[in-house]
Amino acid sequence: MPSARRALGAALAAFLVLSALLCAVPAAVADPPPPRVELSAPQAGKGRDITVSGSNWRPRALLMLLVCGRATPATGVIGGTNSCANADGRAVTTDSTGSFSKKVPVAEPPVPCPCVVHVATVMGGQQSVDAEFVVAGHPTAPLPEQSGGGRLAVLTATRLEGDSGLLVFFGAPPVRTLEFTVGNLGTDPVQDPVFEIGTAHGLFAPQWEEQQWSGTVKPGEKARITLPVQLPAGAHGDYSISVKYGTKVLAEQPWGVPRPWGVTVFWVLLALVVPAALFRIGMAVVDKVRPPDPRHARRSARRAATASDDGSAGDTAAALPWLLPDAASSAPPGSSSASPPGAPSTTSAPSAPSENRPTTKGHS
Repeated sequence: MPSARRALGAALAAFLVLSALLCAVPAAVADPPPPRVELSAPQAGKGRDITVSGSNWRPRALLMLLVCGRATPATGVIGGTNSCANADGRAVTTDSTGSFSKKVPVAEPPVPCPCVVHVATVMGGQQSVDAEFVVAGHPTAPLPEQSGGGRLAVLTATRLEGDSGLLVFFGAPPVRTLEFTVGNLGTDPVQDPVFEIGTAHGLFAPQWEEQQWSGTVKPGEKARITLPVQLPAGAHGDYSISVKYGTKVLAEQPWGVPRPWGVTVFWVLLALVVPAALFRIGMAVVDKVRPPDPRHARRSARRAATASDDGSAGDTAAALPWLLPDAASSAPPGSSSASPPGAPSTTSAPSAPSENRPTTKGHS
């Protein structure tokens, strides 16, 4: 009996330990620690640098670091990234453990403080942390009142309007305008709502970009929303455009982008024209550099000799006596062709044969 009790107690203890382990492992997997952000200084002036460090982020995640105004860690960035100094933002990639450290220049946001250092993921699941920060010398104003009674819903199907033009055929970024109608189903007006436009290609997760629409949607009313959408240069294939307000995706719109065949035609023509031009240049250089062909020189000398022979024959023919003018016929009238006494006799040059005076060849 004592041995049986000891065995039963050992089995019960092992069961409890195993149950505790099984309960602890899922808890650890299901509840990872939230991402953290720390600043090297809580306050700094424009032109200075601060070091932003973080931990517990996703490994190898791309983060964007911005100094934003009109924001607190509790309310977040009111107005989206339009309230941030986007031109002076920095990007950083976390290491294998989800940690990072990056220097960020202190810049004045376009809206008054309170200010934060906004750290958010660029791709994948959305993660963001706001660390309270003071921009020395920047004006401060109270936060605008946020009404929580407004609720927007899409009433009509979304449409992509517009034409990208001929330049898209040669790889320019495709541009469209996303149009849809929303209605305020809440009890409070919604002023200057901030939408998030997500662009997804194939099976990849959408990349979200905040865009603010200027206007007010009163309770029970509807409004036509138009937001610009732009894809990267050279984009082609099947894309999906999503619209999100707050944490709710309002609508999705497919977008089929044709391949920019102009780029392919350009590279094909370039592959044909450049080798042809190089070949012609190379042949011209070879013709200038190579020595003359001896056979060509002999042919040129033979042509020159033939030409000189033809020229001498022509000169000889021109010098034949019957081609010379007749001395007797050319004498003036009344003059005698006889030589004076004592003068040596001269024989006139024979004249060229004519029809009235046939040649004596063949006659006795």
